[in-house]
Amino acid sequence: MATKVVRRHTNRSEISVYARPAGGPSKTVCAFWAAGRCTREFCRFLHADAPPSSMNPQISKKSSLVWTKDGTATGKGNACNATQKSNVSQTQKSNVPQKSNAPQKINAPQRSNATQKSNPTQKNVCKFWADGNCVKGDRCLYLHNWFRGEGFSMLAKLQGHTKAVTGIALPERTNKLYSTSKDGTARVWDCHTGECGSVIDLGGEAGSLISEGPWVFAGVPNLVKVWNTETNSEFNLAGPVGQVHAMVVGNEMLFAGTQNGDICVWKGSTETNPPFHPAATLKGHTGAVVCLTVGRNRLYSGSVDHTIKVWDLYTLQGVLTLNGHSGAVMSLLCWDQFLLSCSLDDTIKVWAATEGGGLEVTYTHNEEQGVLDLAGMTDAESKPILLSSCNDNSVRIYELPSFTERGRLFAKQEVRTVEVGPGGLFFSGDATGLLSVWKWMDPPAVKVESS
Repeated sequence: MATKVVRRHTNRSEISVYARPAGGPSKTVCAFWAAGRCTREFCRFLHADAPPSSMNPQISKKSSLVWTKDGTATGKGNACNATQKSNVSQTQKSNVPQKSNAPQKINAPQRSNATQKSNPTQKNVCKFWADGNCVKGDRCLYLHNWFRGEGFSMLAKLQGHTKAVTGIALPERTNKLYSTSKDGTARVWDCHTGECGSVIDLGGEAGSLISEGPWVFAGVPNLVKVWNTETNSEFNLAGPVGQVHAMVVGNEMLFAGTQNGDICVWKGSTETNPPFHPAATLKGHTGAVVCLTVGRNRLYSGSVDHTIKVWDLYTLQGVLTLNGHSGAVMSLLCWDQFLLSCSLDDTIKVWAATEGGGLEVTYTHNEEQGVLDLAGMTDAESKPILLSSCNDNSVRIYELPSFTERGRLFAKQEVRTVEVGPGGLFFSGDATGLLSVWKWMDPPAVKVESS
């Protein structure tokens, strides 16, 4: 019986499948790879190792924790009660940053038994190899791979966008993956084949993209475009001033962070057409609002004015202003009892509730570069995993709460957005327009010897 392995043709934006003989990959080293000239993503000859491990995207609630300076967690604190990325509704039953009915099938990668001669100093991708010109082969001091770490593999590269990817979304009850870009388009990908089924002209470069249930929301200058994947209806929401950089849904309302520092709010309704009507405009930031998230009856907004503002999700009144960052706050994430924030000041900060009802920084993780985006999932042992996109064209994969690095993803240009999906899938979109699909590998079978 043949084993199916995913392979992408370099001249098409799709995933194709071919058969590899049973018994595993070839044991012959690729001559082109040895010379530093192989450009195939999934060559049938030996290139690199994909060590077995396991990840499970389900996050279980833990007891109340406090993050300490040594990176451990002990009992109290209460900033957020679930891991939620900015496009996840607070009312979801699952505390995982994904949609439970999102597309359930993308052809899975096969574990490779190949081995790679690695150098412990290999921390960055070889630029010559990335361009197909490295002649040093395994003598090169730099990585000849788009990732390092154990337990995950690249599943596919979806090519089609000509500028930076700004949003990735998986609507419920569909087998489609949506992406938006600064090239002014939204692309709809088939999760079974990887083919781009349609290209939507947005009329301007996209600043953000989220989905909630069957609804898909794309932020463009002065407008939010809305599609319903079940009824195929579409309409526009006016009101934003400038680019819409971030959106989130909470308490049956859509929030949109805009270039002028406002947060536009629309209330959902089944009795009006369109089924969203303006509810409020939240003012307070002095710079563009570039990230939003919801958790524990609060809306959190991050801005280029270096602040995080906390709003009551029911009264829509401002509650707190957090001033811990010295650069633009790029992404916010609720994990368990904590709020995580990242910034162009090269830090990720962990916030916890104080006895007086405020929020304070209990831990700061320092990076060498500015941090652009955050996303969360867990491994098979329910250990939280943080995906952290940095300004050096990489995505760090950390285990929380210790921030132990588990691996790293690489790209030709900075990764502007990271997103998680069902079944161990996660996604990265970079500034070249490339959308990469990744998957945690299934754990190896455990052999039980009979006595």
